[in-house]
Amino acid sequence: MTAQQPQPSVPPKLEEPKLGFNEYAERLNGRAAMIGFMIMVAIECITNQGVLAWLGLR
Repeated sequence: MTAQQPQPSVPPKLEEPKLGFNEYAERLNGRAAMIGFMIMVAIECITNQGVLAWLGLR
């Protein structure tokens, strides 16, 4: 028979990981992508050219 181990009454406080796939990094990446997309659309509207033409790649 194994004895019942007592369960902790307070959950441990774990630190958020600073690297890798975590909620903060994913949220920041999504916001940066949205800002970049809006800048790309603004460039196309202002110059009446696509981004590739604006960069000289087309």
